[in-house]
Amino acid sequence: MSRRSERVSDLLLESLSELLLREVKDPRIGSVTLTRVEIGDDLRSARVGYCTLGGDPSARPRAQQGLESAARFLQGKVARMLRMRHAPEIHFQYDDTFEKADEVDRLLRSVRTSNDAT
Repeated sequence: MSRRSERVSDLLLESLSELLLREVKDPRIGSVTLTRVEIGDDLRSARVGYCTLGGDPSARPRAQQGLESAARFLQGKVARMLRMRHAPEIHFQYDDTFEKADEVDRLLRSVRTSNDAT
């Protein structure tokens, strides 16, 4: 990833987070946290990772639908905020990194507990 792509990625994450918090009123998106933005070197498309708070498995599809319906609105707003001629096409995808980290943490604790018991 080029330095420019990294800068735009960081700005995009910050801008999208602010827009979701302040301007998007869709209740399906209420429990969403943006985790990362991966943008191509040509700045034409961006994959935005998100996770849902609370661990409710039914929140994930609702959040995905809400984010997909807001994507074009967000793309236009981001283009104006960042003064870009062409804002990247935004694609949202669920980021399960935190769930995996939590599972590893649980496994490590169970190993520690079983070692302490012996």
